[in-house]
This record gives sequence, structure tokens and C-alpha cells, in this order.
Amino acid sequence: MMDAEAGGNSNRFENKYNSGNQQHDADFIEIITTIASVILLIVTFPISIFYCFKVVQEYERAVIFRLGRLRQGDARGPGIFFIIPCIDNYCKVDLRTVSFDVPPQEVLTKDHVTVCVDAVVYYCIKNPLHAVVNVSDYSHSTRLLAATTLRNVLGTRNLSEILSDRATITHTMQSHLDIATDPWGIKVERVEIKDVRLPQQLQRAMAAEAEAAREARAKVIAAEGEMKASRALKEASDVIIESPAALQLRYLQTLSTISAEKNSTIIFPLPIDILNAFLPGLKK
Repeated sequence: MMDAEAGGNSNRFENKYNSGNQQHDADFIEIITTIASVILLIVTFPISIFYCFKVVQEYERAVIFRLGRLRQGDARGPGIFFIIPCIDNYCKVDLRTVSFDVPPQEVLTKDHVTVCVDAVVYYCIKNPLHAVVNVSDYSHSTRLLAATTLRNVLGTRNLSEILSDRATITHTMQSHLDIATDPWGIKVERVEIKDVRLPQQLQRAMAAEAEAAREARAKVIAAEGEMKASRALKEASDVIIESPAALQLRYLQTLSTISAEKNSTIIFPLPIDILNAFLPGLKK
């Protein structure tokens, strides 16, 4: 047991010693290479000065690597910065907001309806170092993740929710994308659903359903109107019964309305009560 522990300790010591030697050799090579590059820079001066100073715009940042290692400090820019040729290389990152279209995705909703949905995503880089070091191609990775997130989020919703509650869906997508892209130094600012395309058969069915619902509401409204009109006529007839002269006045008013339209023919109904005075035999 003691021999095994001693052997393990000696192996760990050897690994640590070897890694320390490798790190020491790498540092020594880096120092030698840096000194040689500086000497070359001095010898080729002033021509080399044009390769040492670089400029990035206000909306850009430069991530500098020296012999494959990330230089200390934050990304450089905006403005001018200095690099050593042969051992330094840099990568420019655009900090402006970028938008891209998510290709149309065929999604099976929660109520088993197939829809085709496309969206647009707006994002920007908040940490240039993470965008360069932590992911190979942050733009392509974000596009693939947006398409996958769109399918996953819409697959948990009903068709009615997708058509009427887009704000909640886009907010959910933005939250998921922002959390997933945070290690890449990317901030998802906004997500919008552009269009929801339904199958033609489903569109016809929904149109027929909406038309039937409107016709049903129209019939109900017409029936309510007839009922209210009947009640109003009943009340008017009750008032006219209380005063027989009111019926004559209403009749004369109707004749006045007809004559105002310049009609050549007027139907004049003659009440039997008027004839009673001239035909006494009718009373028997």
C-alpha cells in the first residue's frame, strides 16, 4: 500500500515537473522570438512601421494574439493600436447590431397542426474576447440556435396561441437565445415572428368556421331586432286604442308622406265605420 502511494506521488511529481519544463521552454521560445521580431523591426525601420500600427473603427474592436496566446487586457479599440509583425495577429469584431432571417420552419404544434413559421433575430456582441475565443463562428452558431429554438418553442404551443399571442412567444425565444449565447459574448436584443403560414385546407376550414359564426351572430341580432320592434309596435297599438282619433291622425300623416314623393297612384283605404252613417241598413 505504501509502495503504491509512493509510486503515485512520484508520478504526480514527474508530471508536474515535466509540465513545468514545457512551460519554461515555451516561455523561453516566446522571449527569443519576440526579441528576434523586435530586432527585425528595428532593422527594417521605417518600412516596418506601416505594418505595426493598425486602426479600428468606433464600432469595432481588435482581439490580439501573440504567438497563439491571447494578449493581456481587453480588446483594443477604437482608434490606433500597435502590433509586432510576425508574432502578432489580430481579429476584428463588429459591435453593431446584426439582424438575420430565420429560414421558414415547419413546426408541429401542440394540437397536431403543421404550420410554417419564419422569424427575424437582432443581436450584438457585448464581449469580443468571448466571441472570438469561445466559439468558432458566432454568427453561424447563432443562426442555427435560433432555428432550433423557434421549433422547440412553437412545438409547445397551440395554433390559437401562435396566431394570437406572438408577443409572449417572441419574449420566450429571446430569453432562451440570450441565455444560450451568453457564453459566446452575444446579446440577443429582439426576436420577431414575421409570418405564420397555414395549409390551404386548414385556411378554408377556418374561413368556413368564421363565416358560419358570423352568420349565426347576424341571425341572433336580426331576431333580437324583430323582438324589440314587435314590442314597440305593441306599445304603439296600445296607445292608439286608448284614443281612436290617433289612428286617423296617423293615417293622414301616412298619406302626407306618400304624396310628398309625387306618386301618381295612391291607395286610399276607406274604413267601414265611415260608411255606417250613409248606409243605415248595414247596422242590422
